[in-house]
Order: sequence, then C-alpha cells, then structure tokens
Amino acid sequence: MKPVIVAAVQATPVFLQRDATVDIVLARTEEAAATGAKLIVFPETFVPSYPDFVWRTTAWGEPFDALFAKLQAESVAIPSPATDAMAAAAKRAKVYLSVGVNELGLTGTLYNTQLLFGPDGSLVTTHRKLMPTGPERLVWGQGDGSDLTPADTPFGRVGGLICWENLMPLARAAIYAKGVDIWTAPTWDNGEVWLANLRHIAREGRVYVIGVTTLLRGSDIPDDLPGRDLWGGQEDWANDGWSAIVDPDGEVLAGPLVGEEGILTAEVDAARARALRYQFDAVGHYNRPDVFRLIVHEDPKPAVQSE
Repeated sequence: MKPVIVAAVQATPVFLQRDATVDIVLARTEEAAATGAKLIVFPETFVPSYPDFVWRTTAWGEPFDALFAKLQAESVAIPSPATDAMAAAAKRAKVYLSVGVNELGLTGTLYNTQLLFGPDGSLVTTHRKLMPTGPERLVWGQGDGSDLTPADTPFGRVGGLICWENLMPLARAAIYAKGVDIWTAPTWDNGEVWLANLRHIAREGRVYVIGVTTLLRGSDIPDDLPGRDLWGGQEDWANDGWSAIVDPDGEVLAGPLVGEEGILTAEVDAARARALRYQFDAVGHYNRPDVFRLIVHEDPKPAVQSE
C-alpha cells in the first residue's frame, strides 16, 4: 500500500432538494478529484440535507408534518437515478466516494445512510446509522449490525460511523476488530468537543479519521419552505462546519474548517497506521478476551418475523 490523498468536502446542500444537491455532489467530487484525492467524503445525510427542523419544532403537527413529507419525497431510494449519478461520478473521477443520504426504505421509513461508491461505479458498502439521536428518532429508523464491515481498497480498509455513533464504544470496537485504517466520521456535530472526539478515535484505533460536516445557515433555507420562520437569516448558523482530518497519533492534519465551504485534503498512509499499533491495539495485544467479550449480531433484522 502506498500513501494516498483523501478529501473532506464541507459544503452547503440545496435544502431538501435531492436532484440539485446531487448536482453539488457531482461538482465537488470533480473538484476534490482534481487535488489528487482517491477517497472523497461528504457529510451525514448531505442528500437532500440534514433534517435540521427536528431540533426546531415538535412532531405530530404543522409545520413538522409538511417538512417530513418534503424530506421523504426528496429522499434517496437505493438504487435510483440519484445513486446512479453518484456512482457515475465516482467512476469518472476514478475515486472512492462516500456520501451521506436520507435513504427511502421500501415501506416509506427513512434511514440515515452513508454510501460508499467505488472507482468502477459500484456501490461498495452502505451503512445505516444504528441509533438516531434525540428528535432524529422522529424521522429515521434504526440500522443493524449487518453493515459494519470496512471496505478493502488499494490504500487500506475504509470504515467508520455516523455522527454520535462515534461515541458508542462497542460500535467502535466492533469495527476496530474487523480491521480499519481510514475512519470516516460524517456528522452534524461540530465544535471543539467534537474535534476532541475525532482525535480520540484516531489515537484509540490508530486510524486516520476524516470528520466532515455540512455548512448551513438560516439564509440557505428556501423562502417557500413550510415552516420557514423556524429559521432566521445569515446569522442563524444551523451548522458552521468544523470538518477535520486527523492522523493515528491524534494530530490534526487538516482543518478544522469553520464558517466556510471548502475541501480539506491530507495524505494518509495505512502502513503507518498499522505500524503504530505496536504501541496500542485495542482489539489486538491490548485486548483482554479473558475479561471482556463483545458479541455483535450481524444478521440483518427481517422486516417481518415469520414462524
């Protein structure tokens, strides 16, 4: 394995508009690939945007019902023209492309899902967020243990978790145990404490961490959206970013990028990450299976239980 450039894309979606936001993914993917990046990561549920309204109003009434209906209508089925377009972008750029989407399940339930497309245009992995946080549970279903395995790439194994899943010690341990070198942490969280979490994961797992967040202001919310008065204007920061890339010692290689759109890049070397584990390998020589045991249920949950 050779060192490779990775990229974190901090951008603003076209709020609750799937196709226009996919166009942003395509354009920013081309820009990031031009830097030489071979892995490009977009934020949590970037398409058609993170449902910020769950933190601003209550459910089971207006404007929540109308906003959810809009989110559902603009969410991403798998497969669909939206996933086809992102897969084609990865193939054109010859990159691995990680994009967060609001996934539209077969029954209408939505999931917070991170997709990884390969340079051949395939959908390499999907991961549904295990536990939506707080009012996120009003719009997203739960994932399961079937999609925690990192992806093999020519430059190392790529895996990770979404937002506050990264605070779940057992989820982290499950992925460490499967072997991971480059950790993607797409999120809606931000700030100094979140950056500290990224640095901790990097040092705990001896992995490179790519933390990437959406940039969104009240002025980015369309005027004709139901419940528009939930948001203010230019000074109403729904999210001011804080994307960053961290090395296996916990040192920040790029970022944090705050208050502006941009593409962070850094060189990562999986061989270095693996070599550093002689100091600490949480699931290797520092593991104590005689004292601790983690059981991971990897079978997908059936939609209907049968006798």
